[in-house]
Amino acid sequence: MKKKSIILTGGGTAGHVSLNQAIIPSLLNESYDVHYIGSHEGIEKDLITQSFPNVPYHSISSGKLRRYFSMKNFTDPFKVLAGIMQAMSVIREVKPSIIFSKGGFVSVPVVIAAKMAKIPVVIHESDVTPGLANKIALPFASHVFTIFEDTLKYLPNEKATCTGSIVRQELFNGEKSVGLLNCGFTDQKQVLLVMGGSLGSVVINDALRSNLPELLVNFNIIHLCGKGNVDQSLVSLKGYKQFDYVTKELPDLLHASDYIVSRAGSNSIYEFLALKKPMLLIPLSASKSRGDQILNAKIFEKQGFAITLEEEQLTKNTFLKSIKRLVDQKNKMVQSMSDVERPKTPDEMVSLILQHEK
Repeated sequence: MKKKSIILTGGGTAGHVSLNQAIIPSLLNESYDVHYIGSHEGIEKDLITQSFPNVPYHSISSGKLRRYFSMKNFTDPFKVLAGIMQAMSVIREVKPSIIFSKGGFVSVPVVIAAKMAKIPVVIHESDVTPGLANKIALPFASHVFTIFEDTLKYLPNEKATCTGSIVRQELFNGEKSVGLLNCGFTDQKQVLLVMGGSLGSVVINDALRSNLPELLVNFNIIHLCGKGNVDQSLVSLKGYKQFDYVTKELPDLLHASDYIVSRAGSNSIYEFLALKKPMLLIPLSASKSRGDQILNAKIFEKQGFAITLEEEQLTKNTFLKSIKRLVDQKNKMVQSMSDVERPKTPDEMVSLILQHEK
């Protein structure tokens, strides 16, 4: 008997790939033939092909969806049309019983092609308000799952469900001792992990590095600074370990950390919540984004899981003061996190997705 097939899609940032990474092992355990559609050069290609070399990866054209004027807005629709035809070719070859989309620019041609091929599509929206790609894809979808309850008011009642967060199992399998060893930390100082998203953040990197002399008195610091952002002049600085980007090492580094400074992408902050890590969130400013991270951060702050520092207010002094506030509120934050319902497992998420297959 031929195995059932499923196509996953999503990309552009690690946040549009991480849930797909989490559910692939569960789908393989269910004996599904798993395929992935992504862009030619997006971060999703490396993440999927390196983590799951046996999962076929299909590259398609993908135009960027912009909310501002650009001459490329006149040419990118042709890339989307090409992407639709390429996705249709993959769908005809794979013959999936369902397609699961995590969003991002590359998902739009796939979702449209799926509708044309009469294949059910399930979308996952992880921010409070739907992103532009998912807004475009919504009419073509059979169902939409959300992390935030507040997101449901932006979606049709008849095809939207709030599942809460989904956290990959390997995150819980990290080992503090391994994380500390990877960083060369041998003393008993508390560990501060600072990250600026999968692409890094210049403003967060600068705020941290300008405060290193004072912070290193009390902390060992793990800095995920983004590809190409390692400062070679600081490589030998005791108590300060830089990584441009990590994948398999991340669970160990998270378990080694006592506090986290981060952007406010929903996938990441829910992982920190699941591990009960007090967090300082510095969301992308409204001038650089549609403001989704600001909403995510405000909800977490209101629930007592984090403190927020707006990017416009980020300076050397406000960064240091916010770290001190984070330390002062650690116990209160951990208590608030302890009262939260456990996240869904990838197996549970897969079960919900497959309810909608053809």
